[in-house]
Amino acid sequence: MSVFTSDREAKRLELMHELVPKITLIGVLLDSRFQSGADLQSAELHAAARKLGREIRIVHASTENAIDEAVAALLDMRAGALVVTGSPVFLNSRDRLLALTARHGLPAIYENREFTMAGGLMSYGTSVPDVYRQLGVYAGRILKGEKPAHLPFLQPTKFDIAVNLKTARTLGLEVPTTILFRADEMIE
Repeated sequence: MSVFTSDREAKRLELMHELVPKITLIGVLLDSRFQSGADLQSAELHAAARKLGREIRIVHASTENAIDEAVAALLDMRAGALVVTGSPVFLNSRDRLLALTARHGLPAIYENREFTMAGGLMSYGTSVPDVYRQLGVYAGRILKGEKPAHLPFLQPTKFDIAVNLKTARTLGLEVPTTILFRADEMIE
């Protein structure tokens, strides 16, 4: 089973646009070392931005130290919001990313719910409980005698939206009801 959702970056961009519709330039933080299809991912993000009538700037960071430089570059470009793509580097640097976005009052959306639980504004990504459920079903099928080689490769089918309402208030944002109705979790 794959839990990587690089094809969901466009949805994260759409959610950020919905949350801060007046922002014209949205920054994207991308780890091109982790994303083997970074060029394709960039093209998909640019296409989604054109569809939304927004401009994006993609900056690359593949190390923890490069994150500071990338965010500083986006701030110099006057990005009004941030989409953080999926990457182990970004997940391991969660506290650093959260501190940077908080210090600069930069609304950001992340792949992992852990960011939102730790004070990030919003996340959209694979539902981990659903992945565990699907893995349990697979384990049951194998224990009943099915050969693992005959089982299909699975992609995630359920995605969660988490919104930190306290962070939204701190940033002076009113979360639209269209997002609140779709949110799987709201953190006060």
